[in-house]
Amino acid sequence: MEFGIFDHLDRTGPSLPDFYENRLKIAEAYDRAGFYAYHLAEHHATPLGMAPSPNVFLAALAQRTRRLRFGPMVFVVPLYHPLRLISEICMLDQMSGGRLELSFGRGASPIELAYFGTDPADSQEIYNEAVEVILKGLTSKTLNFRGKHFSFKDVPVELEPLQKPHPPIWYGAHAPDSAARASRKALNIINLDPTPHIRETVASYRKTWQDTKGSAPLPKIGLGRFIVVAETDAQAMRLASRAYRPWFDSFIYLSRLRGRAQTHPRPEEFEPLMERGQGIAGSPKTVRELLAAQLTETGCNYVVGQFAFGDMTLNEALRSIDLFAKEVMPALREIREPAVA
Repeated sequence: MEFGIFDHLDRTGPSLPDFYENRLKIAEAYDRAGFYAYHLAEHHATPLGMAPSPNVFLAALAQRTRRLRFGPMVFVVPLYHPLRLISEICMLDQMSGGRLELSFGRGASPIELAYFGTDPADSQEIYNEAVEVILKGLTSKTLNFRGKHFSFKDVPVELEPLQKPHPPIWYGAHAPDSAARASRKALNIINLDPTPHIRETVASYRKTWQDTKGSAPLPKIGLGRFIVVAETDAQAMRLASRAYRPWFDSFIYLSRLRGRAQTHPRPEEFEPLMERGQGIAGSPKTVRELLAAQLTETGCNYVVGQFAFGDMTLNEALRSIDLFAKEVMPALREIREPAVA
């Protein structure tokens, strides 16, 4: 069992210089604690995401950490020119000593895509072409491609990733059919959905894996959860409930501003989020028990915690992470391959 982090880099509290510095200090704590990877969301024109250019923040994070792997979750591919993204991926992987993890998506927010002049109806088509181009560019010295949205002929590719053939790829799987596709491609996945939905998604992933690859070692199957740890259950719940409210305001900022339905909706308060399984707060003992139960029920083999969010202060986040690393991670590391219930 390994552990990762998911971060929206949602804005609260201090000035932007202090905000970024605090998040980098938190990343240093993840590195010291032995987390496997840091997964960063990409959002635009919203306080939900203060890393609209994930690679800029990740380049800084690479210099402040030594072992922690990192990457986008996800690159919003329709908003990039593939040639530039190929170059930035190669630079990040080389400059970090091969610690980059990749994830590509078409964009969860139609509003954000439209701000860039991208028709959300075209996003899947653009995504399909661009990912093909990117993977060709990461594995070739000369790029050739002809499609509806992109065409390249004999373009020299001077950069290359340190990891061969390219950094590991992750996918946000939200349904059994998408999980099956990811399984056939041997992609790592992360799921942030309610526990029953994750159980169905992971069951599809595991069945497809068994049917196509037999007993080969599984990729990482991530269980994404808001996680808050404190000395007592009451303290953890107070902190989680307080910090979650401003995060939720950021989460619905654009949909409220434009009068649009929210994609992947969340409850307004932390307590119902916990009832859905998407939030976990408590003493170390409580958090161990809740996570162990969800891992057993879902069949996931990788815990992905969202530890810093909303108006949580630097010291509050660092204390929660420290308790998790010292009193939760060691016990959960003993879980090997939880079975799907």
